Amino acid sequence: METVRQPSRRPLNCLVTGASGYVGGRLVPELLEAGHHVRCLARAPDKLRDHPWAGDVDAVRGDVTDEESVAAAMSGIDVAYYLVHALGSGAGFEETDRRAARVFAEQAHAAGVRRIVYLGGLTPRGVPEDELSPHLRSRAEVGRIFLDGPVPATVLRAAVVIGSGSASFEMLRYLTERLPVMVTPSWVHTRTQPIGIRDVLRYLVGSATMPQDVDRAFDIGGPDVLTYRRMMRGYAAVAGLRKRIVVPVPMLTPRLSSHWVGLVTPVPAAIARPLTESLRHEVVCHEHDIARYVPDLPGRPLPFDEALALALRRVREAQVATRWSSASVPGAPSDPLPTDPDWAGGSLYEDERQRAVDVPPDVLWKVIEGVGGDNGWYSMPLAWAVRGRLDRFVGGVGLRRGRRDAARLRVGDCLDFWRVEEIEPGRLLRLRAEMRLPGLAWLEMYAESDDAGRTRYRQRALFHPRGLLGHAYWWAVFPFHAVVFGGMARNITQAAAKGLDAHRDTSRSGPGLPVRSGRTDRR
Repeated sequence: METVRQPSRRPLNCLVTGASGYVGGRLVPELLEAGHHVRCLARAPDKLRDHPWAGDVDAVRGDVTDEESVAAAMSGIDVAYYLVHALGSGAGFEETDRRAARVFAEQAHAAGVRRIVYLGGLTPRGVPEDELSPHLRSRAEVGRIFLDGPVPATVLRAAVVIGSGSASFEMLRYLTERLPVMVTPSWVHTRTQPIGIRDVLRYLVGSATMPQDVDRAFDIGGPDVLTYRRMMRGYAAVAGLRKRIVVPVPMLTPRLSSHWVGLVTPVPAAIARPLTESLRHEVVCHEHDIARYVPDLPGRPLPFDEALALALRRVREAQVATRWSSASVPGAPSDPLPTDPDWAGGSLYEDERQRAVDVPPDVLWKVIEGVGGDNGWYSMPLAWAVRGRLDRFVGGVGLRRGRRDAARLRVGDCLDFWRVEEIEPGRLLRLRAEMRLPGLAWLEMYAESDDAGRTRYRQRALFHPRGLLGHAYWWAVFPFHAVVFGGMARNITQAAAKGLDAHRDTSRSGPGLPVRSGRTDRR
C-alpha cells in the first residue's frame, strides 16, 4: 500500500474535548510529546488540574452544546478532537449527541479550523442504520455530521478498545475473573475486531497531520478477529486463570444481559446496555487505508494477546493513567453546582465527627487518601456493600468502580460511588456522591492540627435534599449515622495509629511487610 507523504511537521494548535475521559486523558500527553500545543475544553477544568500534563495545557471552561463557549475554545485552533458523547445520560442521548456535533462543526468552520478528528464506533456493513443499536446509530450519525460539514474530517471507527481502564476491558476483565462458569447471552459468538489503546492513540495523533484533501472515515482495528467468547478465554490464559466455561443462553436480551453485566462488573447498566446492544452485530474492519497516512510500525497494530498483557501489567503495577469512569455522566449529581463550594441555597444537613490521634498529620493523611477500593471504608463493610447493591439495582454506579490508583488520588478520580471533587494534599479530601440519591451528598475528611499542635481528624457528611423525598431520606438513614460515620472516624484514626506503630517496629527491626487495611488480591 502506497504511503502518502505527510505535510510539514510544524507544531499545531490542538483542541481536545473529553480530556477528563478515558481516551482524551491519554491523548493529551501524546499530542504534547509530538510537539503540539494543546487546549482542553471541559465543563469543569479543575478536574484536570492533578493530571501530570495539567501545567502544559490551556484548560478552558465550556460545554460542547454551548455555542459561545465552543466558539471561544476554537479560536486559533488548527485541529479539533471530538472525544465526547452522551452515552449513559438517559433516553435523549442521541439528540444531545446530534446537537453537540452540529455546534462543534459549525463553530470549527467559523473559526477556520483545518481539521476535525472524531473517534466513533465501527458499524456492521450491510445493516440498515435504523436496525443498529442506539449507541452505534448515534456514533454513526455524529461521524456523518462531521463528514457532511465544511471542515475536513477524519472519522476513526473502532470496535472494542483494549487498555487498562477502558469500559470494554473492565467488562472483559471482571466477567472472566469472577465467573469460572458463565451463562452468557448469545452475543458471545459475535465476531469483533479489538484494538489496543496504544494504536488508537497513534492513529489519533497521526490524524492531525493528514493532507487537507482527506475527508473520510477509516476503520481501525488490531490484526485479530475474535468472538467475545474467545476474548474471555484469551483473557483467562493471559491472566493465568483456569480455562473458563462459557454457556450461551439465547433468551438473554440486551436489556437483561446489561443488568447481568451490571451485577458482575463495575460498569453500570446505563453504560453496559448500549455496549452489549452493540455486540448484536458483527463489527470487523473492511479496509486498512489508515496505514497510507499513519504507517504501521513493526509489530503494530498490536495483537489482542499483547494488548491484553500490557493492560494487565498496567493494572497490576497501579499505572492506570485514566479509566472509563474518569468522565462523569452529564447531569449526574457530581456535576459542579454554581454555588459550590459555598453550599448556598436550600437546606443542608450535616453530620460532623472529630477525633484526636497521636500521630503526625502526614501519617493520618495516608490513611485518608487510601480509603475506598480494596481498602474499604473503615466501617461496617456489609452496610456499604448493601448500599452499593441497592444503588446498582436502581441503575446507579454501585460500589465496585474501585480506584484508579491504590495509594494516590487526584481531582476527578472516581472512588467507588464517590468522585474526588477537591483534594488539598495533606489536609482535605472532599468526595461527591454519584450514587442515586434524592439530593446531593458530600463526604469531607480532614487531617488538621489544633492550637496545641495535636493532630485531629475531622469528618463531615453533607446532604442537600431535593424535595420532600430528600428530607425523608435523610431522617430515615439518620439513626445509622452514629454507627456508620462514627465507626468510620474511629477506625480511620486507629488505622493511622497502627500504621505509625508498624513503621516504628519496621525501623527498629529492618524491612517488613507494608501495613494495609483490608487489602485483598482481586485475582
